[in-house]
Amino acid sequence: MGRIKKYILPYLIMLIMGTGLIISAFGPVIFQEGNPVPLLVSAVKLQFGDSKYVQFAKTDKRSRYLSESTEDDRYEVIKDFMTSKGWKYQEQMGSGLIFTKNGEDAVVEVRQYSRHYFIWEIQKAFLQ
Repeated sequence: MGRIKKYILPYLIMLIMGTGLIISAFGPVIFQEGNPVPLLVSAVKLQFGDSKYVQFAKTDKRSRYLSESTEDDRYEVIKDFMTSKGWKYQEQMGSGLIFTKNGEDAVVEVRQYSRHYFIWEIQKAFLQ
């Protein structure tokens, strides 16, 4: 039994130190949106599913989605989504995409999450 502890203890210490180094090096990226679990689950759904976006958060005021960044027009997925809800694309202003419907404007905020994914969010009032 003492022999097993002699070998397991160094590996356990190395595992803990390695995990600590990874979290300290990549922590700001991993935790930039708070709890990373919903984003990781959404990324897996995007990789293995046929959807171009996944909703990963919803509050009383906003809905947040994750999409893959592509070489093509990466905002096409947002434009298609909003068009399906009856909104017409107008223009891009900074990191926001502006849509109109019945004289009302809606802004979809977009931000890069990682090299492969971006997050977009819409006020829930515009999705009614």
